Amino acid sequence: MKLHASSLPGPTRRFVLGLLALLTGLALGAASPLALAVEAPDKQIEKLSAEVLARIKADPEIRAGNLDRISQAVDEMLMPSVDFKRMTALSVGRGWREATPEQRAAIVEEFRMLLLRTYSGALAEVRDQSIRMKPLRADPADTDVIVRSEVIGQGTEPIQLDYRMRRTDENWKIYDINVLGVWMVETYRSQFGQIINQSGIQGLIDSLRERNSRGAEAAPPPPKAKG
Repeated sequence: MKLHASSLPGPTRRFVLGLLALLTGLALGAASPLALAVEAPDKQIEKLSAEVLARIKADPEIRAGNLDRISQAVDEMLMPSVDFKRMTALSVGRGWREATPEQRAAIVEEFRMLLLRTYSGALAEVRDQSIRMKPLRADPADTDVIVRSEVIGQGTEPIQLDYRMRRTDENWKIYDINVLGVWMVETYRSQFGQIINQSGIQGLIDSLRERNSRGAEAAPPPPKAKG
C-alpha cells in the first residue's frame, strides 16, 4: 500500500519532516573525532536513528524547535554520517559547476538553515515512533547503496524512509533521503533549477537568504508517493 503524505496523520507527517531536519540540516567543519567506525550501512543507520530519536525525546528544547540546540545536536551526532556538501551539489545540479567557491559555501550554509528553519517545529511531535530496518540488498564490495527503513508509529501506517549512502575512508555517508517514494535531492533540484534558469546562481543564493530571513514561514508541500 503506497501512501500519499498529505493523508498521513498530522503528528506522524510532521515527525518525519522533523527527523529530516536533523538528518539533513548539517553544519560544516572538520571531521568529528567521534566519527563512527566503518560498519555495515544499514547497521549505521539503525544506530544513528535510535540515537537521534533518544536525543529528541530527552531534550525538551529540541522538541520546542530551539535552533541553537538543534544545530548542536546535528553537529555532535550527525555530521560524521552525512555528506551535506554532496547533497547540496546534487540538489543544485548543473549550476553547481558554475558557482564560485564563495557562492558554493553560501549555498551550502543557506540550504542548511532553510532545512532547519522549515522543519524544526516538527520535532515537538516525537512521541512513540521507532525505526524498523529492511534487509539490505547490496554486495560487500558495493560503494554506493540504498538503505531502506520504515518509521513506525502507534496506530499509523509505516512510512517509507530510505537513504542513499556512499562509502568513504571514514564510514558510510548519507547524501540523499527518500520519503514515500520521493527523493529529497530530486525535489530540490527541480525547485533550484527553475530559480537558476531565471536568475542565475546568485539569484538562488538571494532566494534562499530571503526565505531564511522570513524564517521559512511555509514548509514545502509534502511529497507525493510515486505510483
